[in-house]
Amino acid sequence: MDQLAARKHERNAPDDRIDWRKVARLIHLSRALDELEEKRLVPEKKVLYQFSARGHDMAQVLLGTQLTGRHDATCGYYRSRPLLLSLGVDPVDALGSAMGRAGGYSDGRDIGVVFNYPNLSGASALPMCGGVGAQYTPTAGWAQAMKYYADTLGRKEYATDIGVVLGGDGSVASNGFWAALTAATTQELPMLFYIEDNGFGISVPSTFQTPGGNIAANLASWKNLAIFDGDGCDPAEAAHLVQDAVSFVREERKPALLRLTVPRLQGHSFQDTQTYKSEETVRREWERDPLPRLKEFLVPAVMTVEEWEASENAAREMTESAREAAEARPAADPASVTRHVFFDGEMQTMGGQHPGGYVSPATSQETDTSGPRINMVTAIRRTLDHEMAINERVVMFGEDIGPKGGVHAVTLGLQEKFGVERVFDTSLSEEGIIGRAVGMALAGLVPVPEIQFRKYAEPATEQLNDCGTIRWRTNNRFAAPVVVRMPGGFFKCGDPWHSQTNEVAFVHQPGWKVAVPSNAEDAVGLLRTSIRGNDPVIFFEHRAMLDHAWARRAYPGDNFALPFGEAKLTRTGTDITIVTWGAMVQRCEEAAEGISADVIDLRTLMPWDREAVLASVAKTHRCLIVHEDLETGGFGAEIAAVVADKAFMDLDAPVSRLTMPDIPSPHNPILLDWAVPSTERIARRITELLEF
Repeated sequence: MDQLAARKHERNAPDDRIDWRKVARLIHLSRALDELEEKRLVPEKKVLYQFSARGHDMAQVLLGTQLTGRHDATCGYYRSRPLLLSLGVDPVDALGSAMGRAGGYSDGRDIGVVFNYPNLSGASALPMCGGVGAQYTPTAGWAQAMKYYADTLGRKEYATDIGVVLGGDGSVASNGFWAALTAATTQELPMLFYIEDNGFGISVPSTFQTPGGNIAANLASWKNLAIFDGDGCDPAEAAHLVQDAVSFVREERKPALLRLTVPRLQGHSFQDTQTYKSEETVRREWERDPLPRLKEFLVPAVMTVEEWEASENAAREMTESAREAAEARPAADPASVTRHVFFDGEMQTMGGQHPGGYVSPATSQETDTSGPRINMVTAIRRTLDHEMAINERVVMFGEDIGPKGGVHAVTLGLQEKFGVERVFDTSLSEEGIIGRAVGMALAGLVPVPEIQFRKYAEPATEQLNDCGTIRWRTNNRFAAPVVVRMPGGFFKCGDPWHSQTNEVAFVHQPGWKVAVPSNAEDAVGLLRTSIRGNDPVIFFEHRAMLDHAWARRAYPGDNFALPFGEAKLTRTGTDITIVTWGAMVQRCEEAAEGISADVIDLRTLMPWDREAVLASVAKTHRCLIVHEDLETGGFGAEIAAVVADKAFMDLDAPVSRLTMPDIPSPHNPILLDWAVPSTERIARRITELLEF
């Protein structure tokens, strides 16, 4: 045999670095689980959503067996069960979750194919999402956290760990894919993009997702990205490509894209009859089935026929045993379904700094008022400075927050003090900013990302929604405590792009706490609580108050912190209750001059202080709610509904709201002044209610 032929033979022979018996066992198990669901559990309506992994399974198992780092993490999608089995997921959990039973991935809260697997002693599976492409940027965040731990904090135990994300050929058209690709290649992150290309996104051919249908070919000239491309049905080729790709990312600490072509041997889901595929297409796909190819590859080179059949039989027995155990699990207690929206005292397994034993320094609500009055910008910057100085896990990032110091100068000088690894600029992608923050939080960091203006959060809506629900949908297995700083509201003028408030959108997304400080002192207290806390927080910074003279206060001290859900009575009286927050607090105080009124600054909208509002209304018998956001569907409607429901018998006048009209913020100052509740308009409404 000449040297070239010898190398070819070696390349096509079973690699002895791979436990091929384990590979065969896991593929047989995956096939048996798919078959059980399709032939029995779905027809019996015990499984409501089923996504077969046939055809994808061998390559996924090969990949999973390479994830040997203690801090490796992967994030897949709804066809990723073979990978999860290779990480050690219990088949009982896999079937029990598919049947929506208690325990498992989510206690019946999420679809059974949306996995999560916290593993403190090996590779973890990050919480998957139901949205296509939503898995990419959190995985980039995890990879960046590995780089941060190893390079910035000197934690060498993270020096070879990586992030691996799975996606189909359809997902490469998503915002998340391109945001993560940009982040990984510009920052040289240890991240592997594994694209399972089966040629279809449900029924849409891959040529509609990327020109020519081959994302690897299209990215061949993309800088700082290694490309691996081949057949995911050929055991030898797939094994070598998987090993080469994983080794590259581990050793070079740079991103790579691995594209393997695989057949989707069943429909997109059980209900999908694949009528959009021709008979010839289906025939060619079944000809590429990796299972018989694997058998031919391993028998007799690694296993005997009897060993292969024994592996197949053992998988069927394990599957049947798992079914019996899974069916014996009850449904979760319906009364438990409201638990774990927020941290309620029971620590999550992974995510944030608290599972690792973090104990925050002692805090106080007592203020130190000896210093000079400072504006909100300075107060926020000083708080960020202090929290970063005492906690190496805190990192900040966003557009223009580095040398420029942010468009509102809040982060000015912080990069110079703490370095570009802890305070850094990002690409212009809000999806990438929030998604990366989620991954970093899952890895134990405390990310404080900035969204430059409230309106700019819209491209990140999916990541914001997914982040808030992580604790609930994983039944407290994971949490992602991030603090999103977000300026918004009017300033000297308005416009539809920079002046939006719409805080109610975040209140309506489960799992987010929402802070809306009106002044420098409250901004310090709420920001400190947010950074040291254990829940995701939207920290809203009103543009008009950042340098407003009324909002200036003395810095209250490095130990000052405020609880969420505790309003502040800024003025007390007996004739009317005025409920407000943000920039409207100052205007309501001015409007209430000479009137006996309770002015309540809510300070946080999630949670909000119902007790304070209801107690005040019971005393004054009148209620006016003032906010800058639009009237229809604004948060004032929620307050009004609660007051009408819980304090109806206390009222001597209708509950009233004064808000912006249902229009975008106008640019011309004259138009803006007409639209935003002014001191004069608030005063007139107070008079109307008092005279009712």
